[in-house]
Amino acid sequence: MAASEENSALFPIFILSLMAIPLVPYTILKLCRAATETATIINCQCSACFRSGKYRKSVVKRVSNFSTYSNLTLLLLWIIMAVLVHYIKNISHEVKVFEPFGILGLNHGASDSEIKKAFRRLSIQYHPDKNPDPDAHNYFVEYISKAYQALVDPVSRENFEKYGHPDGRQGIQMGIALPQFLLNIDGASGGVLLLGIVGVCIILPLTMAVIYLSRSSKYTGNYVMHQTISAYFYFMKPSLAPSKIVDVFIKAAEYMEIPVRRTDGEPLQKLFMLVRSELNLDLKNIRQEQAKFWKQHPALVKTELLVQGQLTRESESLSPALQCDFRRVLELAPRLLEELVKMAVFPRSPQAHGWLRPAIGVVELSQSVIQAVPLSARKPTGGSSDGIAPFLQLPHFSEAVVKKIARKKVRTFPELQDLTPQERMDLLTQIAGFSATESQDVEMVLEMMPLITTDIAFETEGEEGIQEGDIVTMHARVTLKRRNGLVMALPHAPYYPFHKEENYWLLLADSASNDVWISQKVSFMDEVAAISAASKAIQESKEGTGASMKEIKAAVREAVEKVKNGSRLVISKFQAPAEGNYNLTSFCLCDSWIGCDKKTNLKLKVLKRSRAGTRGGAMVDDGPSMEDEEEEEEEDDGYDDYESEYSEDDDDVKHDECKETLANGSAHGEGSDVSSYGSGADEE
Repeated sequence: MAASEENSALFPIFILSLMAIPLVPYTILKLCRAATETATIINCQCSACFRSGKYRKSVVKRVSNFSTYSNLTLLLLWIIMAVLVHYIKNISHEVKVFEPFGILGLNHGASDSEIKKAFRRLSIQYHPDKNPDPDAHNYFVEYISKAYQALVDPVSRENFEKYGHPDGRQGIQMGIALPQFLLNIDGASGGVLLLGIVGVCIILPLTMAVIYLSRSSKYTGNYVMHQTISAYFYFMKPSLAPSKIVDVFIKAAEYMEIPVRRTDGEPLQKLFMLVRSELNLDLKNIRQEQAKFWKQHPALVKTELLVQGQLTRESESLSPALQCDFRRVLELAPRLLEELVKMAVFPRSPQAHGWLRPAIGVVELSQSVIQAVPLSARKPTGGSSDGIAPFLQLPHFSEAVVKKIARKKVRTFPELQDLTPQERMDLLTQIAGFSATESQDVEMVLEMMPLITTDIAFETEGEEGIQEGDIVTMHARVTLKRRNGLVMALPHAPYYPFHKEENYWLLLADSASNDVWISQKVSFMDEVAAISAASKAIQESKEGTGASMKEIKAAVREAVEKVKNGSRLVISKFQAPAEGNYNLTSFCLCDSWIGCDKKTNLKLKVLKRSRAGTRGGAMVDDGPSMEDEEEEEEEDDGYDDYESEYSEDDDDVKHDECKETLANGSAHGEGSDVSSYGSGADEE
């Protein structure tokens, strides 16, 4: 019985060990990640973002942010571990080693007369004839009688004094760390206990696994439903305009699952009147257009109105129930728009090229959703291809303010950025009527806006020129800088109620044919992963060229330093097309800021494959010739055709364009970058 009690006492220790092995390292990892995010990510400090309450660390918000399923499960497991530790601590005092002298209340080496005297004294107290208490009876039989027999028997006493046990030297004892009720099973309760064990250990885990797999099978790795991917793939067209992108975007299965209540009718009618000008309805047949709009699926109508409510900043009048649906729509928007970009650049042509125009339109929609700027504000005005949309993302700016500063010949957003801080303050305070605090808010946001520069090089391994059919390797070094010196920061987005990280889409495209050759998403938020990837790529590249260990270490240190300074390396490969000259354009599109996109015009010269296998070297242009400049101007027209449905040709706006000639397979350009989706691209 003593052995069974000892085995039963080991069961909580066994369970505690099983829980602690995965739980402790996982908790440490989670705390380290939380500390890293808190220390590195900085949000906008303007008054508009502060009033939004998105970054305000109130007690309620901290509790709600903490109350996720994973965090609550982790907390529950730690509570169970604490209870087990407390229980083990208590039972360690209850389980005692058999010690006959201590039981009889004697010192070691007591005489036989003292032992008999102590036994008689305890018998009067615990003997069943003297004490009817069942516990006293058990104590007398299990402890007092055994202790007396162990000490009065000369052999048992000698064994105890010599080996610490009345039975002599003890061998290794094997036990099972199971609770006592599992060790004392009789025929009546054995079947019930067996069913309980099968249910808890087999049926319950299998049921949970089936439920999890049935739910997870609906989603991709990016937590987007497979049904949504299919719908996006089907409705994506090569010449989809930004206004039509919304119609495809709202067809996500996640949005179709949002309930449509009868009480939503009146608030949605009011919202419709507020955003009607953004719905692209034919004003000549407004009644028919309105009737046609309301005949759509109710979920589509509701989602489109809520999206337009975000773009026009008209969501304050929504009912509490619609506010919850509104937040749900915005919460899902970034990942759905990311999948929509992937569907646009997904290789569909025989040359494995995606589509440029819908990709740009989706990114423009993402920018507008995050900054809460209507798509109509992107109509070109005042010489800007983005219209007044970049101005409207600044705090305290409105169309009236834009008109006021335009009288002072500040008609484009770059012109506002090019002013000195003092000139901007004078302009905003004297002309726009801003206060000093409001002007300071504008300055903070301008300092947070990213400035992207890139350096691009194309090469073929071991060759000087590019011939048709060659595997071309592209190296794009993308560097992000801000005026405030930060690299990792959350964008200014006071009207978007969730944290949103900046992401950039790098595209290499032929604007004339609407083909995307290479595309990839690049992020500047994970510095540790970027350092690891850059070090690995540089090391492999140097080892392939036969560099010494000293040279490899120096190159890795240089790459790590560049990553810490806000640089990312994108490496991608593609197959060279048929012989000819190709006018390509590289794009760097930000999904959070308006007016930060960059483009570079490039020329790719592909030589005819040599029959003898020798590679004829192509001449490298030292600079663009007059014909090159004319061709680059034609490329601008092609880009304007695909940049946005609101874009128009404007030869005055060229500060965002850096033109380089790519000949003989090499090029370097500022303000562009390249990568690939589905093309084996690597990002470091």
